[in-house]
Amino acid sequence: MAWKYEVEFMEREELEELQLKRLEETLVRVYENVPYYKDKFDSLGIEPEDIETLDDLEKLPFTTKEDLRKAYPFGMFAVPKKEIVEIHTTSGTTGKPTVAGYTEKDIEIWSEVMARALSMASVTSKDLIQNAYGYGLFTGGLGVHYGAQKIGAMVIPISTGNTKRQIEVMRDFGTTVLTCTPSYALYLAETLKKEGLSLDDINLRIGIFGAEMWTEEMRKKIENRLGLTALNIYGLTEIIGPGVAQECMQKTGLHIFEDHFYPEIIDPKTGKRLPPGEKGELVITTLTKEAMPMIRFRTRDITSLLDDECKCGRTLRRIGRITGRTDDMIKVRGVMVFPSQIEKALLKVDGLEPHYQIVITRPHYLDEMEIRVETSPELFSDEVKEMEKIKKKIEKVVHEEIGLRVNVTLVEPGTLPRSEGKAVRVIDKRKFNS
Repeated sequence: MAWKYEVEFMEREELEELQLKRLEETLVRVYENVPYYKDKFDSLGIEPEDIETLDDLEKLPFTTKEDLRKAYPFGMFAVPKKEIVEIHTTSGTTGKPTVAGYTEKDIEIWSEVMARALSMASVTSKDLIQNAYGYGLFTGGLGVHYGAQKIGAMVIPISTGNTKRQIEVMRDFGTTVLTCTPSYALYLAETLKKEGLSLDDINLRIGIFGAEMWTEEMRKKIENRLGLTALNIYGLTEIIGPGVAQECMQKTGLHIFEDHFYPEIIDPKTGKRLPPGEKGELVITTLTKEAMPMIRFRTRDITSLLDDECKCGRTLRRIGRITGRTDDMIKVRGVMVFPSQIEKALLKVDGLEPHYQIVITRPHYLDEMEIRVETSPELFSDEVKEMEKIKKKIEKVVHEEIGLRVNVTLVEPGTLPRSEGKAVRVIDKRKFNS
């Protein structure tokens, strides 16, 4: 099922012609209207007319989150403020937030790509979507909302939080589609069980989860506990919000809407473009954004570009599952570790709950990694000898995955913090101990 068949199944040559035309228009727009880009281009001796092919994009400089922070709040806008009809921001947890502005046309494009994403996930006008992404300055809630309205589905704008009420609404209204972060989906499944309800009491069939990294193992846990098909969605505030890419029912990567967003994969250290299939940092150039076009924005997300044919028939290229972020890597005793590697290892062990925290300390000039992980109620009630056996098994599988020895602490079910938004997986205490 496709919302815009003529684009999603377009011949590659025709699509690339469209991309180049839109890229050329975007470069003129930023050069004439955004001082940051004019200064950058001039310093390199480049004019928009010098970009004659899609490969010429490599001649242009990257845009980083730091560049956007320096332009805070409205320095990256390419249109007068009177044309901005909506503003969103990132969380700003590591400094000033980045601000994204939208014109009426931008909102229309956002609605369209989200309609495509939902349709790709088999959502139709007959569905009832429980939208548990946060509304407000976070883009998740409104992005899904716009797309749901575009396809004519009934949307419940419940936002995140009030978990018992979420379960009540899910049961009473007959929700068929759930949209939220994967960690919150797990929390909802846990609450469903605590409320004495089973899968027979709800009607979910599709879950569209994003806004945080999650593994294939996590997908299986969510699908089993909520009785639905769990699909991955990708987006970021700086580009448009959710709706940049979406997984189809084949679950073999996320189709990126290339007529609006041009993807590249680069080596995060050298900045050089990598060929399809090689893992690196995702870089995106917007092709149609009016209010705040982005040229070669470094997302910091680690993935690969897949250009083999998808069984769904779409010609849009795919990105692989995000396996981490360049700024989320943990360096422990000289070894670079992604939290996703640890999650993958943990979920291979039976008897564990998908709730964990990674705590990094440096007690005696040497890094120590502790993994706190919840056990199932059945396992926690077993004898100490059995608990010790499981603990050793976890330490072994984690060591095999990341090449480091770690300390594992098994904790009682329900004791680790639950997240209603993005889960906090890593607590790095080294800065307080060094």
